[in-house]
Amino acid sequence: MEPRRADNIAEALEELIFNATFVDGDRLDEVRLAEQFGVSRTPLREAFQRLALSGLVELVPRRGAFVRQPGPIELMEMFEVMAELEAVCGRLAAKRISEEALDELRDANAKCQAAVERQDVDRYYIENERFHKTIYSQSGNSFLEQEATKLHKRLKPFRRQQLRFRGRMPQSMSEHEAVVKALADGKPEETANALRNHVAVQGEKFHYLMSSLKKQAV
Repeated sequence: MEPRRADNIAEALEELIFNATFVDGDRLDEVRLAEQFGVSRTPLREAFQRLALSGLVELVPRRGAFVRQPGPIELMEMFEVMAELEAVCGRLAAKRISEEALDELRDANAKCQAAVERQDVDRYYIENERFHKTIYSQSGNSFLEQEATKLHKRLKPFRRQQLRFRGRMPQSMSEHEAVVKALADGKPEETANALRNHVAVQGEKFHYLMSSLKKQAV
């Protein structure tokens, strides 16, 4: 249960960073946060490690954990690279994907649709993650799969947050359906373009979301 507890704390801290409760450069007080979440320092430190992987927190030896919000240029550059990695994964997967994997994507999409109907952002993201990781694995290139997974993990909090933008989940759902159709039809370029646009839009939505949150915090 400890890893899941650390995940829950990491997600709660993400929210506090994104809504500007904690701002760039703030030190995260271990004692106060452990008390706030009702946990020992162990899961809290694990949560800090997860946030450090996505670049939201910087761990400074003997000083502690500090909030680090990537600037808009850095974020857009990461999303740009992610869009191209996903496009390459999709192009290769369109030539190599198995029927079992297509069924896995359709199942993930069905569960995403159910999450859209319930307005359940967290459940949508879990199935969305399964959807994308299936495509990475079906590229048939393990190095590419590792690199795409690594950047996906780095961008996870940002990809998750942009789903809160009004109308984004249904839009994301329709983009997923276009990707599956292109894969099932065996169309490499169509698949690549669908995935590239899907991720590029995520970056744009996140940028808008951050702008609106900063305005609210002023």
